[in-house]
Amino acid sequence: MVTAPPGSPQPPWRVVYARQAQKDARHLAAAGLRPKAEALLAVLAADPWTNPPPFERLVGDLAGCCSRRINIQHRLVYEEHAAERMVKVLRMWTHYE
Repeated sequence: MVTAPPGSPQPPWRVVYARQAQKDARHLAAAGLRPKAEALLAVLAADPWTNPPPFERLVGDLAGCCSRRINIQHRLVYEEHAAERMVKVLRMWTHYE
């Protein structure tokens, strides 16, 4: 595990995308939501537990994942892997399909 010396900033988190998230990114761009999604991805790269914007822990099939709103309809769904300092983006389009 990589740790920074005390008092120094932590390195950014690595953001990786599932195949479905890559497809969803094209939908976001066509819908004009790319700037909002990029802002959320920048927050995740800095620290996935930063609040605001608020996140919600998911249950059921997506237990262990988190969600943040892109807009009223669309969510960015991701899971964080603290040991690797990695965030895996699973979805960026409709509400938990």
